[in-house]
Amino acid sequence: MSTRILRAADRTPVPWKNGGGLTREVATAPAGTDGFDWRVSLADVTADGPFSLFPGIDRTLTVVEGAGMDLVVGGEHHIVDEPLWPHDFPGDRSTEGFLLSGPVVNLNVMYRRGRTRAETAVVCGTVRLMAPPGGAVLALSLDDGAVLDGAVLDGTDIRLDRYDAVLAEGGSPGVLRTMGQAVVITFSDV
Repeated sequence: MSTRILRAADRTPVPWKNGGGLTREVATAPAGTDGFDWRVSLADVTADGPFSLFPGIDRTLTVVEGAGMDLVVGGEHHIVDEPLWPHDFPGDRSTEGFLLSGPVVNLNVMYRRGRTRAETAVVCGTVRLMAPPGGAVLALSLDDGAVLDGAVLDGTDIRLDRYDAVLAEGGSPGVLRTMGQAVVITFSDV
């Protein structure tokens, strides 16, 4: 089993593919490739504008801060105004985002259609994290003070603060105890 703690403080903002803003990559697989099977990132959205096109990619957008967006996907309006509600859409359709009331922070999950499946859930309280066979699980804390039970990681508790994450492949890294909420994404092969 492989488990990594991914600290928010270690993420460097990089320009969006279309140059319209900045994103902070949480994790990608395979690591460091443009031909990813899946990718998770946080994006600060401060203005209306187009989304980057990602051919063959499905996306899940979850607003983790702010009032939300009017997401126009292929000419269809999707009002994404319920906080922490994952919204799926194809990444290869023309998409524009219009802020409803000020800036937002979006958690973006992207996964290659036909090769990878991603399931995104927002959880409160305590959850046992489990990677499916051949897959991975990523949990991103939305608040300070989450704790990953230390039974798997050298017998010590690991504290996760806001936007820190744990990524595990090949088993369970343990139980995540949140002081608020976390986003849990499970990746599996199709």
